[in-house]
Amino acid sequence: MRFGAIDIGTNAARLLIGEVTKEGSHSYVKKISYTRVPLRLGEEVFENGKISKKKTEHFVKTIKAFQLISEIFEVKKLRACATSAMREAENAKKVISKIQSETGVNIEVISGDEEASLIFGTFFLLEFDKSNPFLVIDVGGGSTEVSVFEKGEKVASKSFSIGTLRMLKGKVDKNIWNEIHDWISSHVDLNSPHQIFGTGGNINSAHKVLGGSQSEPISIDRLGGLLEELKPLTPDQRSEKYQLKEDRADVIVPALQIFTYIMKELDANEIIVPKIGLSDGIIYDLYKKRKRV
Repeated sequence: MRFGAIDIGTNAARLLIGEVTKEGSHSYVKKISYTRVPLRLGEEVFENGKISKKKTEHFVKTIKAFQLISEIFEVKKLRACATSAMREAENAKKVISKIQSETGVNIEVISGDEEASLIFGTFFLLEFDKSNPFLVIDVGGGSTEVSVFEKGEKVASKSFSIGTLRMLKGKVDKNIWNEIHDWISSHVDLNSPHQIFGTGGNINSAHKVLGGSQSEPISIDRLGGLLEELKPLTPDQRSEKYQLKEDRADVIVPALQIFTYIMKELDANEIIVPKIGLSDGIIYDLYKKRKRV
């Protein structure tokens, strides 16, 4: 049974069409179609506090396109979730109302906690020893979520107001780094080794650039080395040299700065990149709800 997940992030909007399938005893979200549009809602929201009329029109057209693609693939259920930029947009309700009236698609603005919960729901489909402590870092355009798991249970999580577009716009509180440090000191037992997982488009791109295989972790030295290579280059130079999308080439540097900072605070040597995200979590959640009916 096919489901559709629309993830309206700060940097891009994505449509994933997928289904939950089994391979032996192992279940996973099978990706059937993936479409990404660089809407960049955060550019306006972090600068002006709201979404412009022109951007709203692009937003409407994007959702219309996603709806048509979903119809072509005959999805059983479509869910649209918006994150950091829409949480902060002054005119979010007005924009959502316009989109619903023109497309019939209802957009849910979800909290950082719910965003993290949906992503982590899919984590439990991954094959690794969940009885051991692990930690997940999700870096987006507007926020960064850090969650700590012990014995398969989430014991702490926090959404920080720092993300890639927010950094590029100079809209990050200078005390945020201390806030991250203090939270980690209070909520993570640094004497107990944790597996570290990273999610989000930027860490996926970094993993690809570094030539990592699906399950191969990235060392903090390699991640830091890539950051130092990318920093002095212009976005155009990064695109050309590393085959990065135009709207990825500028945000990847602040993303790597966030990842490497948190990894150093955790005294972590490497990070695992499972290449799953919010849209995968939405698909899996729709599947679970359908099964319960």
